Amino acid sequence: MTNEELKLKIEELLPGFAFEEGTEWLTLNMEAEGFKPFALQLRNNESLKFDYLFCLTAVDWKTHFSVVYHLTSTDIRHTLVVKVKLDKNDPAVETVCDIWRTAEFHEREAYDLMGISFTGHPDLRRLFLEDDHVGFPLRKDYEDPINMIKL
Repeated sequence: MTNEELKLKIEELLPGFAFEEGTEWLTLNMEAEGFKPFALQLRNNESLKFDYLFCLTAVDWKTHFSVVYHLTSTDIRHTLVVKVKLDKNDPAVETVCDIWRTAEFHEREAYDLMGISFTGHPDLRRLFLEDDHVGFPLRKDYEDPINMIKL
């Protein structure tokens, strides 16, 4: 399925999304509210069948956070990137680890290093850092006085 065909199918399901232009994979932007039902449709719709989440990451922008989901269909062989915008003061989105099992550790990593909360996650705790670690090392405002390199 081409990106244009995929775009038309997604617009049929839920019209009004903002798609990015000029990207290798079809990329859409959305708010956190409504993401979980949309993710379920991506997984369960027979014409889409996004059955594999192969990457989940987070980005710290000056005004907000984004969680970026890379999805593919192992059957139909198409790929979609979904960027979910989160509030900088309360970065939270519903978990998708019950939809795509691979999200479980990806979400824990984003929680541990960026401080993004995944509502409903069955085991949301630090993955790499000690439980008593203060702060989130991949945030732009993070300062580590011991290991900070000043140029």
